[in-house]
Amino acid sequence: MTCMRFYRSIIFLFDIIIINVCFMLALILKFEGVIPRTYVQSYFGAWITFTLIQLVAFLSLNLYKRLWKYASIKELVEVFGAVLLGSIGIMGYGRLSGLSFPLSIYVIYFMLLLIGIGSSRISYRIVSKIIHHIRISIQHLKALDAPKQNKKVMIVGAGSAASLVIQEMNRQAAEQNALVLAVDDAKHKLGSSLHGVPIRGTTKMIKKLAAQYEIDEIIIAMPSVSKQRLSKIVTACNHTSCSLKIFPGISEAIHVPFSLQHLRPVNIEDLLGREEIVLDNTLLTNHIKGKTVLVTGGGGSIGSELCRQVASYKPDKLIILDIYENNAYDIQNELLSSGMSRTNLEVLIASVRDAEKMREVFMHYTPDIVFHAAAHKHVPLMETSPSEAVKNNVFGTLNTALLAKEFRVEKFILISTDKAVNPTNVMGATKRICEMIIQSLSKTSTHTEFAAVRFGNVLGSNGSVIPLFKKQLENGGPLTVTHPDIIRYFMTIPEAVRLILQAMTFASGGEIFVLDMGEPVKILDLAKNFIKLSGLEEGKDIHIEFTGLRPGEKLYEELLMAEEGLIRTSCDKIFIGQPSDIDFKELKKNLETLRTKLSDPMQLRTTLREIVPTYSINPPVANEPKPAPTPVSHPAAEAEYAHSVS
Repeated sequence: MTCMRFYRSIIFLFDIIIINVCFMLALILKFEGVIPRTYVQSYFGAWITFTLIQLVAFLSLNLYKRLWKYASIKELVEVFGAVLLGSIGIMGYGRLSGLSFPLSIYVIYFMLLLIGIGSSRISYRIVSKIIHHIRISIQHLKALDAPKQNKKVMIVGAGSAASLVIQEMNRQAAEQNALVLAVDDAKHKLGSSLHGVPIRGTTKMIKKLAAQYEIDEIIIAMPSVSKQRLSKIVTACNHTSCSLKIFPGISEAIHVPFSLQHLRPVNIEDLLGREEIVLDNTLLTNHIKGKTVLVTGGGGSIGSELCRQVASYKPDKLIILDIYENNAYDIQNELLSSGMSRTNLEVLIASVRDAEKMREVFMHYTPDIVFHAAAHKHVPLMETSPSEAVKNNVFGTLNTALLAKEFRVEKFILISTDKAVNPTNVMGATKRICEMIIQSLSKTSTHTEFAAVRFGNVLGSNGSVIPLFKKQLENGGPLTVTHPDIIRYFMTIPEAVRLILQAMTFASGGEIFVLDMGEPVKILDLAKNFIKLSGLEEGKDIHIEFTGLRPGEKLYEELLMAEEGLIRTSCDKIFIGQPSDIDFKELKKNLETLRTKLSDPMQLRTTLREIVPTYSINPPVANEPKPAPTPVSHPAAEAEYAHSVS
């Protein structure tokens, strides 16, 4: 503060000198160097008053509260206003006090003072920048030989985001953070510098440069880069021993002035390499706004996110139905705190197994749209409790779907799984039967459009691998992986739900929508990256342990059945599996047989196999991945779905 006052005092004294020098120069220019005695006497009699008037004008427009180090056009406009105001004030005083200065003197004075004051401010900024760059350059030279207690930093990217990061770090005194270098793939930037930070290579050289300059931390400042490229950059950074931070992306846009606190750690989602999905919000609003929407299993990972996103489209009533009260209570409080009205929200504790209770729900609320997310999903647990999987998944879905048809629900969307494809476990077999139920009901329904959405694993869902890794990490390890070659498809929960909603707008009855899950991910690589992103070293700080495939578990998951072909939709992330020809009466008869086998696990599995011929009760321990079928174009279907979203 003392330093700032000193600088302002210096500027104030310079302004006094400039004001008077400019007035004298105006007289000299007007009279070509020979100033009449009377004007000289008049000026020396009034110079103090003139100076005070001009300084008051400067003070009134806060010229001494500006940070001229960062002066811009706005500040120069204020200088113009202050000089003009002061010149008019001086001219007014001169006329009222009888001073005989010609009008042209005031005009010349105004022009000279504008140049003088403007130049002084710009010069201050230029000198400040020169001093600043000299200081930063010295710091960067010292950084190359800095002792290890100083954190050496590499910036990935040399654009506007990197500029913000570097300037902010420079402002916060780099005693703890020594900016050493930047990398960027733009060839014209190589060899130059950004605010004194040299650009020494491309992203392909990250590992080499990090080792060469003993970098401690890497900051990725490329918010507009594609997710796929970001994933590759993060992977390259993970091959170093550096800690990682990332500049917030476009989807996390900062609405306040940037500070270093906005930098966040890199997370597993950044490694997926999946682009942000842009929804047709107008179409979704037309489908959801003013409607009554029921979400079964609404407190679960997918169900709760469905509730969040559905709520944003202003339904008349959102009904959250779940058997587990704690999760339902949490999402209720979250939605209410985010501004949703109590009159538009209802939370019901009920089981989809209870046909009579579900009938009461449909009779009272008459929903327009049903998202059926209620299900048992843990593969090993359902292997030891197969009857519970059948009761909840199969008969819970049957109850809800039949009621949807009876009460003329507009759309019924089943949340399915890739484990329903050629299932090797009870959970997958029950979910395939759920798909068969909605496909067969669709053939006899005139009012309700039944459809299923099938996708793989979601990051961060209850019981998924990331929460498990987090708990294992908190307990000191080891991180457990069932098999070194096991692979899975992943997407984030919000992404999965966005695609579910989009698929809902496409549904016309009987479809199984297959979501594009991107590239498969090796769970072992996921574990290694998780350890790295947690700031630990595999084998030293924490170990990875292989536990063997669990009952019913595959090395890989498939997204569609062998007899199904994929039809493209207008969304490049959503495909349609060709509907199966399933007779509901025959299926229902088989389900009644299944109900009689609930008390006998072996007979239950045998009956599941009879209903789902692709179900393997005793799969081989190791199964090699099969080539995925190529999506086929179906002109008639494409035209139909293009029309439905237009």
